[in-house]
Amino acid sequence: MIKLTDVSNINGLYKILKATVDEVIDESPLIKTFVMTPEEPFRFNTGEFVELTLDGQGEAPFTPSSSPFVTEKLEVTIMKTGYITSKFHDLKPGSVLGIRGPFGRGYPVERFVGKEVLIVGGGCGLAPIRSLLFTLIEMKDQIKKVVLLYGSKTPTDCIYKPMFSKLNSISNFETYRSADNPDGTDWDESYGLVTKLLDSPRVDLSNAIAVVCGPPIMMKFATLKLVEIGFRDEDIFLSMEKNMSCGLGKCGHCMMGEFFVCKDGPVFTYDEIKHNPEIWK
Repeated sequence: MIKLTDVSNINGLYKILKATVDEVIDESPLIKTFVMTPEEPFRFNTGEFVELTLDGQGEAPFTPSSSPFVTEKLEVTIMKTGYITSKFHDLKPGSVLGIRGPFGRGYPVERFVGKEVLIVGGGCGLAPIRSLLFTLIEMKDQIKKVVLLYGSKTPTDCIYKPMFSKLNSISNFETYRSADNPDGTDWDESYGLVTKLLDSPRVDLSNAIAVVCGPPIMMKFATLKLVEIGFRDEDIFLSMEKNMSCGLGKCGHCMMGEFFVCKDGPVFTYDEIKHNPEIWK
C-alpha cells in the first residue's frame, strides 16, 4: 500500500498529493461531498478521475464533482457502499487524505460546441455530471442549449439540491427531475424512472449530443431510449466507472471487453462499446 509519506522517490501518476478536508456536505443519507484543499494547485479535465488515499486504509477511484477551472480546491462526492467508502464518510474537517492522478479520458467538450446537450443522470452519477455542468457554464456562449434530466430513488435522495435552481436561472440551461417513489418530502416534480423524462427530450435531435451517467441498469435503458428517439450511437457519451481500482490498467478489475475502463475511459461513446454484451453488468 502506498503511504502519504512515501512520496520522495516517485513521480507522475504514482505521486500522492496531500489534501486537507475543509468541509463535509451531507447530500443524502448515503452520499457526502468532501471539499478539500490540495497542498498545491490540482488540475484535471472534466470526466477524468482521481484516486483518493487514506493512509493505512487504502484508496479508491472517484470522479471530481467540482469545476476544473478551480485548481485551489477539489470536491469529491462519495456514496457509502462498503469498507473504504465508510472510512471516507468518517472523515471530518481537518482530516488529511491523498490525491493521485488525474487518470483516464474525460468528456471531449470540444465536440459540444454549437450543439444542444442532453444529459441524463441518476443517483450519485450526478457527481461527474456536476463537473461537466461547471464546464458547460464556462462554455455557455458556445453551447446552443443544455438540458439536464436527473432521477433519484426518492426526493430525499436527490443530491446537489441548490444546483438545480441555479442552473434554471441560466438562459440556455433547463433541468427536470424525477423520483422513483415519494417519501413524504415536498416534491412538485415528476415521479417515476428518469427514462420517463426522455418521452419529451426537449432538444433538437438533428443537432444534439447526449451524456449518460448513473447506475448501470439506468444507463442501459436510458441509452436504448436515446437510440430509439433518434440519437446516433457516436453522439451518446457514457461514463463507465464501475469496477475501477488501480487507475493504471494493472489490476484488470475494470476490463470491459478489449478496454481498460480506467485507461481507455471512463468516458466512451456508445458506438465504441455497444458490441460488448457485458457493458451493463
